[in-house]
Amino acid sequence: MDTLIKSFGDLPPEAILKTDLLRLGIAFTEEALQRMSGKKEKSYFIFSFDRVLQKELSPLEKTAAPEEIALTGGPYDLKRTIVSVRLNPHSPYQINWQEGEFRLCQGGETLATVLPPSRPAYYDEPLSSGKPVQDIAPTIEWGYLIYLTAFRLCQYWGEKEECQFCDINENYRQQKKERSYTGVKQVEEILEGLKIIKEKDTERVSQAYTVTGGSITSTLEGMDEAAFYARYAEAIESKFPGRWIPKAVVQALPLKNVKQLKKAGYQIYHPNFEVWDKNLFVQLCPGKEKMIGRDEWIKRILDAAEIFGPSQVIPNFVAGIEMSKPHGFQTVSEAIRSTEEGLNYFMSRGIAPRFTVWCVEPGTTLYTTNPEPPPLDYYLRLLEVYRETFYKHNLPLPPGYGPAGVGKALFSVSAFMDILN
Repeated sequence: MDTLIKSFGDLPPEAILKTDLLRLGIAFTEEALQRMSGKKEKSYFIFSFDRVLQKELSPLEKTAAPEEIALTGGPYDLKRTIVSVRLNPHSPYQINWQEGEFRLCQGGETLATVLPPSRPAYYDEPLSSGKPVQDIAPTIEWGYLIYLTAFRLCQYWGEKEECQFCDINENYRQQKKERSYTGVKQVEEILEGLKIIKEKDTERVSQAYTVTGGSITSTLEGMDEAAFYARYAEAIESKFPGRWIPKAVVQALPLKNVKQLKKAGYQIYHPNFEVWDKNLFVQLCPGKEKMIGRDEWIKRILDAAEIFGPSQVIPNFVAGIEMSKPHGFQTVSEAIRSTEEGLNYFMSRGIAPRFTVWCVEPGTTLYTTNPEPPPLDYYLRLLEVYRETFYKHNLPLPPGYGPAGVGKALFSVSAFMDILN
Protein backbone atom coordinates (compact mmCIF):
# COMPACT_ATOMS: atom_id res chain seq x y z
CA MET A 1 0.00 0.00 0.00
CA ASP A 2 2.79 2.45 0.83
CA THR A 3 4.25 2.12 -2.66
CA LEU A 4 0.87 2.57 -4.32
CA ILE A 5 0.02 5.60 -2.23
CA LYS A 6 3.31 7.21 -3.27
CA SER A 7 2.87 6.25 -6.94
CA PHE A 8 -0.72 7.51 -7.06
CA GLY A 9 -0.36 10.39 -4.66
CA ASP A 10 -3.28 12.27 -6.19
CA LEU A 11 -5.68 9.45 -5.27
CA PRO A 12 -6.90 9.01 -1.70
CA PRO A 13 -5.70 5.82 0.02
CA GLU A 14 -9.37 4.96 0.61
CA ALA A 15 -9.96 4.68 -3.15
CA ILE A 16 -6.82 2.62 -3.68
CA LEU A 17 -7.63 0.04 -1.01
CA LYS A 18 -11.32 -0.10 -1.95
CA THR A 19 -10.46 -0.80 -5.58
CA ASP A 20 -8.08 -3.63 -4.72
CA LEU A 21 -10.65 -5.24 -2.43
CA LEU A 22 -13.19 -5.17 -5.25
CA ARG A 23 -10.60 -6.57 -7.65
CA LEU A 24 -9.34 -9.44 -5.46
CA GLY A 25 -12.24 -10.11 -3.10
CA ILE A 26 -12.21 -10.61 0.66
CA ALA A 27 -11.66 -13.62 2.93
CA PHE A 28 -13.11 -13.98 6.43
CA THR A 29 -12.00 -16.00 9.41
CA GLU A 30 -14.61 -18.31 10.89
CA GLU A 31 -14.70 -16.32 14.13
CA ALA A 32 -15.31 -13.08 12.22
CA LEU A 33 -18.23 -14.66 10.36
CA GLN A 34 -19.69 -16.10 13.54
CA ARG A 35 -19.65 -12.64 15.12
CA MET A 36 -21.16 -11.08 11.98
CA SER A 37 -24.05 -13.53 11.94
CA GLY A 38 -27.29 -11.60 12.30
CA LYS A 39 -25.96 -8.51 10.57
CA LYS A 40 -27.03 -7.51 7.07
CA GLU A 41 -25.89 -10.49 4.99
CA LYS A 42 -25.36 -10.68 1.24
CA SER A 43 -28.63 -10.77 -0.71
CA TYR A 44 -27.13 -11.62 -4.12
CA PHE A 45 -29.35 -8.91 -5.51
CA ILE A 46 -28.53 -9.56 -9.20
CA PHE A 47 -25.05 -11.06 -9.75
CA SER A 48 -22.98 -13.23 -7.46
CA PHE A 49 -20.15 -10.70 -7.10
CA ASP A 50 -18.05 -13.56 -5.70
CA ARG A 51 -14.75 -14.97 -6.90
CA VAL A 52 -15.85 -18.57 -6.18
CA LEU A 53 -18.99 -20.63 -6.71
CA GLN A 54 -21.52 -21.10 -3.91
CA LYS A 55 -20.58 -24.78 -3.59
CA GLU A 56 -17.02 -23.72 -2.68
CA LEU A 57 -18.21 -21.58 0.25
CA SER A 58 -18.74 -22.77 3.80
CA PRO A 59 -22.22 -22.60 5.36
CA LEU A 60 -21.12 -19.54 7.35
CA GLU A 61 -19.71 -17.79 4.29
CA LYS A 62 -23.03 -18.34 2.52
CA THR A 63 -25.19 -16.99 5.32
CA ALA A 64 -23.14 -14.59 7.43
CA ALA A 65 -20.90 -12.68 5.02
CA PRO A 66 -22.07 -9.05 4.98
CA GLU A 67 -23.47 -7.23 1.96
CA GLU A 68 -20.92 -4.47 2.42
CA ILE A 69 -18.36 -3.27 4.92
CA ALA A 70 -17.18 0.14 6.06
CA LEU A 71 -13.44 0.69 6.48
CA THR A 72 -12.09 3.25 8.93
CA GLY A 73 -8.87 4.18 10.70
CA GLY A 74 -5.82 1.94 10.48
CA PRO A 75 -2.29 3.11 9.65
CA TYR A 76 -3.62 5.34 6.85
CA ASP A 77 -6.28 6.94 9.05
CA LEU A 78 -8.98 6.01 6.57
CA LYS A 79 -12.21 7.93 6.45
CA ARG A 80 -15.34 5.78 6.26
CA THR A 81 -15.21 3.84 3.00
CA ILE A 82 -18.08 1.60 1.87
CA VAL A 83 -17.02 -1.54 -0.02
CA SER A 84 -19.16 -4.28 -1.55
CA VAL A 85 -18.16 -7.72 -0.27
CA ARG A 86 -16.92 -10.09 -2.95
CA LEU A 87 -16.16 -13.39 -1.31
CA ASN A 88 -12.84 -15.01 -2.09
CA PRO A 89 -11.44 -17.44 0.52
CA HIS A 90 -8.07 -17.20 -1.28
CA SER A 91 -7.81 -13.41 -1.15
CA PRO A 92 -4.70 -11.82 0.41
CA TYR A 93 -7.15 -9.55 2.26
CA GLN A 94 -8.77 -11.12 5.31
CA ILE A 95 -11.23 -9.85 7.90
CA ASN A 96 -10.69 -11.23 11.37
CA TRP A 97 -11.66 -10.49 14.97
CA GLN A 98 -8.93 -8.96 17.11
CA GLU A 99 -9.07 -7.19 20.45
CA GLY A 100 -12.80 -6.67 20.35
CA GLU A 101 -13.15 -5.39 16.79
CA PHE A 102 -13.22 -6.52 13.18
CA ARG A 103 -10.02 -5.78 11.30
CA LEU A 104 -8.94 -5.95 7.69
CA CYS A 105 -5.50 -7.50 7.44
CA GLN A 106 -2.99 -8.32 4.72
CA GLY A 107 0.02 -10.48 5.43
CA GLY A 108 -0.41 -10.02 9.16
CA GLU A 109 -0.59 -6.22 8.89
CA THR A 110 -3.77 -4.43 10.01
CA LEU A 111 -5.00 -2.04 7.34
CA ALA A 112 -8.31 -0.83 8.76
CA THR A 113 -11.04 -1.31 11.30
CA VAL A 114 -14.11 -2.92 9.73
CA LEU A 115 -17.72 -2.10 10.52
CA PRO A 116 -20.40 -4.50 9.21
CA PRO A 117 -23.78 -3.03 8.26
CA SER A 118 -26.55 -3.17 10.81
CA ARG A 119 -29.51 -5.34 9.92
CA PRO A 120 -32.43 -3.12 8.87
CA ALA A 121 -35.62 -3.59 10.87
CA TYR A 122 -37.56 -4.31 7.70
CA TYR A 123 -35.37 -7.30 6.74
CA ASP A 124 -37.09 -9.51 9.30
CA GLU A 125 -40.62 -8.59 8.25
CA PRO A 126 -42.11 -11.30 6.02
CA LEU A 127 -44.47 -10.58 3.16
CA SER A 128 -47.92 -12.15 3.21
CA SER A 129 -46.48 -14.91 1.00
CA GLY A 130 -43.88 -15.69 3.64
CA LYS A 131 -41.02 -14.42 1.48
CA PRO A 132 -38.49 -12.21 3.27
CA VAL A 133 -38.24 -8.56 2.31
CA GLN A 134 -34.58 -9.24 1.57
CA ASP A 135 -35.60 -11.43 -1.38
CA ILE A 136 -37.99 -8.91 -2.92
CA ALA A 137 -36.54 -5.51 -1.93
CA PRO A 138 -32.96 -5.75 -0.63
CA THR A 139 -30.98 -2.59 0.02
CA ILE A 140 -27.38 -1.81 -0.86
CA GLU A 141 -25.08 1.23 -0.68
CA TRP A 142 -25.38 1.24 3.11
CA GLY A 143 -29.17 1.30 2.85
CA TYR A 144 -29.40 4.21 0.38
CA LEU A 145 -30.60 2.17 -2.61
CA ILE A 146 -33.45 -0.36 -2.77
CA TYR A 147 -32.50 -2.83 -5.48
CA LEU A 148 -35.53 -4.27 -7.25
CA THR A 149 -34.35 -6.96 -9.66
CA ALA A 150 -37.73 -7.59 -11.24
CA PHE A 151 -36.39 -10.30 -13.58
CA ARG A 152 -33.48 -12.30 -12.22
CA LEU A 153 -32.68 -14.01 -15.50
CA CYS A 154 -31.68 -12.74 -18.93
CA GLN A 155 -33.08 -13.76 -22.30
CA TYR A 156 -29.64 -13.57 -23.84
CA TRP A 157 -28.98 -17.29 -23.46
CA GLY A 158 -25.79 -19.29 -23.81
CA GLU A 159 -22.25 -18.46 -24.86
CA LYS A 160 -23.29 -16.99 -28.22
CA GLU A 161 -25.64 -14.41 -26.65
CA GLU A 162 -24.79 -13.82 -22.98
CA CYS A 163 -22.39 -11.01 -22.17
CA GLN A 164 -19.14 -12.89 -21.63
CA PHE A 165 -18.46 -11.30 -18.22
CA CYS A 166 -21.99 -11.60 -16.80
CA ASP A 167 -23.19 -14.31 -14.40
CA ILE A 168 -26.84 -13.26 -13.96
CA ASN A 169 -28.18 -16.58 -15.24
CA GLU A 170 -25.57 -18.67 -13.43
CA ASN A 171 -26.16 -16.72 -10.23
CA TYR A 172 -29.89 -17.41 -10.44
CA ARG A 173 -29.23 -21.14 -10.81
CA GLN A 174 -26.92 -21.09 -7.78
CA GLN A 175 -29.13 -18.99 -5.50
CA LYS A 176 -32.30 -20.99 -6.16
CA LYS A 177 -30.56 -23.87 -4.39
CA GLU A 178 -29.50 -21.77 -1.39
CA ARG A 179 -32.23 -19.30 -0.40
CA SER A 180 -35.57 -17.68 -1.21
CA TYR A 181 -34.87 -16.25 -4.65
CA THR A 182 -37.75 -15.07 -6.82
CA GLY A 183 -37.17 -15.15 -10.58
CA VAL A 184 -39.92 -12.75 -11.66
CA LYS A 185 -41.14 -10.39 -8.95
CA GLN A 186 -44.78 -9.45 -9.10
CA VAL A 187 -45.77 -5.81 -8.79
CA GLU A 188 -47.93 -6.57 -5.75
CA GLU A 189 -45.12 -8.18 -3.75
CA ILE A 190 -42.76 -5.30 -4.54
CA LEU A 191 -45.39 -2.83 -3.34
CA GLU A 192 -45.84 -4.87 -0.18
CA GLY A 193 -42.10 -4.90 0.43
CA LEU A 194 -41.81 -1.16 -0.13
CA LYS A 195 -44.71 -0.50 2.23
CA ILE A 196 -42.82 -2.36 4.97
CA ILE A 197 -39.64 -0.42 4.23
CA LYS A 198 -41.49 2.89 4.25
CA GLU A 199 -43.02 2.12 7.64
CA LYS A 200 -39.85 0.73 9.25
CA ASP A 201 -37.31 3.12 7.69
CA THR A 202 -38.27 6.01 9.92
CA GLU A 203 -34.91 7.77 9.44
CA ARG A 204 -35.38 7.68 5.65
CA VAL A 205 -32.02 6.03 5.02
CA SER A 206 -33.35 4.62 1.74
CA GLN A 207 -33.43 7.41 -0.82
CA ALA A 208 -33.67 5.71 -4.23
CA TYR A 209 -34.78 2.52 -5.90
CA THR A 210 -33.49 0.77 -8.99
CA VAL A 211 -35.75 -1.41 -11.13
CA THR A 212 -33.71 -3.72 -13.30
CA GLY A 213 -33.22 -7.28 -14.47
CA GLY A 214 -32.12 -9.30 -17.43
CA SER A 215 -32.75 -8.24 -21.00
CA ILE A 216 -36.07 -9.22 -22.59
CA THR A 217 -35.47 -9.99 -26.24
CA SER A 218 -38.98 -11.24 -27.01
CA THR A 219 -41.67 -10.97 -24.35
CA LEU A 220 -42.12 -11.78 -20.66
CA GLU A 221 -45.60 -12.28 -19.23
CA GLY A 222 -46.89 -11.02 -22.57
CA MET A 223 -44.94 -7.74 -22.43
CA ASP A 224 -41.89 -6.36 -24.20
CA GLU A 225 -39.00 -5.02 -22.14
CA ALA A 226 -40.25 -1.44 -21.89
CA ALA A 227 -43.77 -2.41 -20.87
CA PHE A 228 -42.53 -5.02 -18.39
CA TYR A 229 -40.25 -2.61 -16.51
CA ALA A 230 -42.44 0.48 -16.91
CA ARG A 231 -45.27 -1.07 -14.91
CA TYR A 232 -43.18 -1.18 -11.74
CA ALA A 233 -42.51 2.55 -11.65
CA GLU A 234 -46.12 3.27 -12.54
CA ALA A 235 -47.30 1.26 -9.55
CA ILE A 236 -44.64 2.49 -7.12
CA GLU A 237 -45.04 6.17 -7.99
CA SER A 238 -48.80 5.87 -7.78
CA LYS A 239 -48.67 4.35 -4.29
CA PHE A 240 -45.59 6.16 -2.89
CA PRO A 241 -45.29 9.36 -4.94
CA GLY A 242 -41.98 11.11 -4.46
CA ARG A 243 -40.75 8.88 -1.60
CA TRP A 244 -37.74 7.57 -3.52
CA ILE A 245 -35.70 8.57 -6.59
CA PRO A 246 -36.79 6.12 -9.35
CA LYS A 247 -34.06 4.60 -11.54
CA ALA A 248 -34.28 2.10 -14.40
CA VAL A 249 -31.41 -0.13 -15.55
CA VAL A 250 -32.49 -1.75 -18.80
CA GLN A 251 -31.28 -2.02 -22.38
CA ALA A 252 -30.81 0.94 -24.72
CA LEU A 253 -34.37 1.11 -26.00
CA PRO A 254 -35.94 2.89 -29.00
CA LEU A 255 -37.07 6.45 -28.40
CA LYS A 256 -40.76 5.57 -28.07
CA ASN A 257 -39.91 3.08 -25.31
CA VAL A 258 -37.66 5.56 -23.54
CA LYS A 259 -40.60 7.98 -23.49
CA GLN A 260 -42.67 5.14 -22.03
CA LEU A 261 -40.19 4.72 -19.15
CA LYS A 262 -40.15 8.45 -18.51
CA LYS A 263 -43.93 8.63 -18.50
CA ALA A 264 -44.05 5.69 -16.06
CA GLY A 265 -42.17 7.80 -13.52
CA TYR A 266 -38.49 6.95 -13.85
CA GLN A 267 -36.19 9.91 -13.36
CA ILE A 268 -32.85 8.26 -14.17
CA TYR A 269 -32.07 5.88 -17.02
CA HIS A 270 -29.09 3.50 -17.10
CA PRO A 271 -28.70 1.93 -20.59
CA ASN A 272 -25.49 0.09 -19.70
CA PHE A 273 -22.87 0.20 -22.43
CA GLU A 274 -20.30 -2.14 -20.81
CA VAL A 275 -17.20 -1.52 -22.99
CA TRP A 276 -16.25 1.22 -25.46
CA ASP A 277 -13.98 -0.48 -28.02
CA LYS A 278 -15.97 -1.56 -31.06
CA ASN A 279 -14.29 -4.94 -31.51
CA LEU A 280 -14.56 -5.75 -27.81
CA PHE A 281 -18.24 -4.81 -27.75
CA VAL A 282 -18.84 -7.34 -30.53
CA GLN A 283 -16.78 -10.04 -28.80
CA LEU A 284 -17.94 -9.48 -25.21
CA CYS A 285 -21.57 -8.50 -25.76
CA PRO A 286 -22.62 -10.83 -28.60
CA GLY A 287 -26.34 -10.71 -27.77
CA LYS A 288 -26.42 -6.94 -27.59
CA GLU A 289 -24.51 -6.70 -30.86
CA LYS A 290 -26.82 -9.20 -32.54
CA MET A 291 -30.10 -7.70 -31.36
CA ILE A 292 -29.24 -3.99 -31.32
CA GLY A 293 -25.66 -3.30 -32.38
CA ARG A 294 -23.05 -0.97 -30.94
CA ASP A 295 -23.76 2.03 -33.17
CA GLU A 296 -27.49 1.83 -32.55
CA TRP A 297 -26.85 1.42 -28.81
CA ILE A 298 -24.86 4.67 -28.80
CA LYS A 299 -27.55 6.45 -30.81
CA ARG A 300 -30.21 5.33 -28.36
CA ILE A 301 -28.17 6.62 -25.40
CA LEU A 302 -27.92 10.03 -27.05
CA ASP A 303 -31.62 9.98 -27.94
CA ALA A 304 -32.49 9.15 -24.32
CA ALA A 305 -30.63 12.26 -23.17
CA GLU A 306 -33.21 14.35 -25.03
CA ILE A 307 -35.99 12.75 -22.98
CA PHE A 308 -34.42 12.41 -19.52
CA GLY A 309 -31.80 15.15 -19.79
CA PRO A 310 -28.09 14.32 -20.29
CA SER A 311 -27.20 14.19 -16.59
CA GLN A 312 -30.06 11.73 -15.95
CA VAL A 313 -28.72 9.19 -18.48
CA ILE A 314 -25.91 7.16 -16.88
CA PRO A 315 -24.57 4.17 -18.85
CA ASN A 316 -22.28 1.76 -17.02
CA PHE A 317 -18.83 0.55 -18.08
CA VAL A 318 -17.57 -2.75 -16.64
CA ALA A 319 -14.05 -1.59 -15.91
CA GLY A 320 -11.40 -4.19 -16.61
CA ILE A 321 -13.01 -6.21 -19.36
CA GLU A 322 -10.96 -4.06 -21.76
CA MET A 323 -7.99 -6.18 -20.71
CA SER A 324 -9.76 -9.54 -20.70
CA LYS A 325 -8.16 -12.43 -22.55
CA PRO A 326 -8.13 -13.45 -25.32
CA HIS A 327 -9.56 -10.39 -27.12
CA GLY A 328 -8.68 -7.48 -24.83
CA PHE A 329 -5.86 -4.98 -24.93
CA GLN A 330 -2.41 -6.24 -24.02
CA THR A 331 -1.24 -3.16 -22.13
CA VAL A 332 -2.72 -0.88 -19.51
CA SER A 333 -1.99 2.19 -21.66
CA GLU A 334 -3.96 0.84 -24.62
CA ALA A 335 -6.92 -0.07 -22.42
CA ILE A 336 -6.93 3.34 -20.74
CA ARG A 337 -6.76 5.18 -24.08
CA SER A 338 -9.79 3.26 -25.32
CA THR A 339 -11.94 3.88 -22.25
CA GLU A 340 -10.84 7.52 -22.10
CA GLU A 341 -12.08 7.92 -25.67
CA GLY A 342 -15.48 6.60 -24.63
CA LEU A 343 -15.62 8.79 -21.54
CA ASN A 344 -14.82 11.88 -23.61
CA TYR A 345 -17.41 10.93 -26.21
CA PHE A 346 -20.23 10.75 -23.68
CA MET A 347 -19.07 13.41 -21.22
CA SER A 348 -18.61 16.00 -23.99
CA ARG A 349 -22.34 15.53 -24.58
CA GLY A 350 -23.24 15.97 -20.92
CA ILE A 351 -23.64 12.23 -20.25
CA ALA A 352 -21.46 10.93 -17.41
CA PRO A 353 -21.02 7.15 -17.46
CA ARG A 354 -20.31 5.38 -14.20
CA PHE A 355 -18.16 2.29 -13.89
CA THR A 356 -18.06 -0.83 -11.77
CA VAL A 357 -14.96 -2.91 -11.03
CA TRP A 358 -15.20 -6.17 -12.95
CA CYS A 359 -15.56 -9.19 -10.70
CA VAL A 360 -14.20 -12.24 -12.52
CA GLU A 361 -16.99 -14.62 -11.56
CA PRO A 362 -16.89 -18.40 -12.06
CA GLY A 363 -19.59 -19.59 -14.40
CA THR A 364 -18.91 -16.81 -16.93
CA THR A 365 -17.27 -17.37 -20.28
CA LEU A 366 -14.38 -15.05 -19.46
CA TYR A 367 -13.53 -16.86 -16.24
CA THR A 368 -11.93 -19.74 -18.15
CA THR A 369 -9.35 -17.43 -19.75
CA ASN A 370 -9.14 -14.88 -16.94
CA PRO A 371 -8.62 -16.65 -13.62
CA GLU A 372 -6.99 -13.44 -12.34
CA PRO A 373 -8.29 -9.87 -12.69
CA PRO A 374 -6.55 -7.05 -14.56
CA PRO A 375 -3.76 -5.26 -12.67
CA LEU A 376 -4.54 -2.71 -9.99
CA ASP A 377 -2.50 -0.18 -11.96
CA TYR A 378 -5.18 -0.19 -14.65
CA TYR A 379 -7.95 0.63 -12.20
CA LEU A 380 -6.05 3.39 -10.46
CA ARG A 381 -5.12 5.05 -13.74
CA LEU A 382 -8.76 4.78 -14.77
CA LEU A 383 -9.82 6.63 -11.61
CA GLU A 384 -7.39 9.41 -12.48
CA VAL A 385 -8.62 9.60 -16.08
CA TYR A 386 -12.26 9.49 -15.03
CA ARG A 387 -11.86 12.36 -12.57
CA GLU A 388 -9.85 14.45 -15.05
CA THR A 389 -12.38 13.93 -17.84
CA PHE A 390 -15.35 14.57 -15.56
CA TYR A 391 -14.02 17.92 -14.43
CA LYS A 392 -12.76 18.87 -17.88
CA HIS A 393 -16.35 18.77 -19.09
CA ASN A 394 -17.64 20.54 -15.95
CA LEU A 395 -20.33 17.96 -15.25
CA PRO A 396 -22.68 17.88 -12.26
CA LEU A 397 -22.50 15.01 -9.78
CA PRO A 398 -24.58 12.05 -10.98
CA PRO A 399 -28.05 12.11 -9.43
CA GLY A 400 -29.38 9.14 -7.50
CA TYR A 401 -26.04 8.11 -6.04
CA GLY A 402 -26.04 9.96 -2.77
CA PRO A 403 -23.11 12.05 -1.54
CA ALA A 404 -19.71 12.07 -3.18
CA GLY A 405 -16.23 12.37 -1.75
CA VAL A 406 -13.89 10.54 0.58
CA GLY A 407 -15.68 9.52 3.73
CA LYS A 408 -19.08 10.34 2.25
CA ALA A 409 -19.59 8.14 -0.83
CA LEU A 410 -22.03 5.22 -0.63
CA PHE A 411 -21.60 3.61 -4.05
CA SER A 412 -19.89 0.35 -3.19
CA VAL A 413 -18.80 -1.39 -6.42
CA SER A 414 -16.24 1.15 -7.57
CA ALA A 415 -14.50 4.21 -6.16
CA PHE A 416 -15.69 6.64 -8.82
CA MET A 417 -17.93 8.50 -6.34
CA ASP A 418 -15.19 8.50 -3.68
CA ILE A 419 -12.88 10.58 -5.90
CA LEU A 420 -15.46 13.22 -6.85
CA ASN A 421 -16.57 16.07 -4.63
